[in-house]
Amino acid sequence: MASRPTVLLLNGPNLNLLGLRDPAQYGTTTLAEIEKRVVSLGAELGVDVVCAQSNHEGELIDRIHAARELDGIVFNPGAYAHTSVALRDAIDAVPTPCVEVHISNIYAREPFRHTSMTAPVVNGIIGGCGVHGYELALRHIVWLITQGR
Repeated sequence: MASRPTVLLLNGPNLNLLGLRDPAQYGTTTLAEIEKRVVSLGAELGVDVVCAQSNHEGELIDRIHAARELDGIVFNPGAYAHTSVALRDAIDAVPTPCVEVHISNIYAREPFRHTSMTAPVVNGIIGGCGVHGYELALRHIVWLITQGR
């Protein structure tokens, strides 16, 4: 029997504080609640979801490199989206499809957030949909996997 596809749900800096940090911007849902919802949706869609979060750029890069053995990545790079060439290069270096997620609409915020360094090397970006964006991103990754992309 073939194993189910596996998707990495990866969250960057400060996302461990969801539910506490700036609820007006990010809501009151915790990262644990998001992970539970995405894992549950993954089961419904026929994929396994593994979750990880780090505030450290190098650890995020290591997780992305290891994901070359997986079928997809749903990634909220947090503020690193706007600053990290290293994360951009890590995503570009692995063949695994990746969808970038932002809880808030980065284009409705401060000008420095309008540029995502990682955007040119991902397979899609979902932003401004609140925490529901994670579920949308997983659905898109599953679609990419089934399409063989």
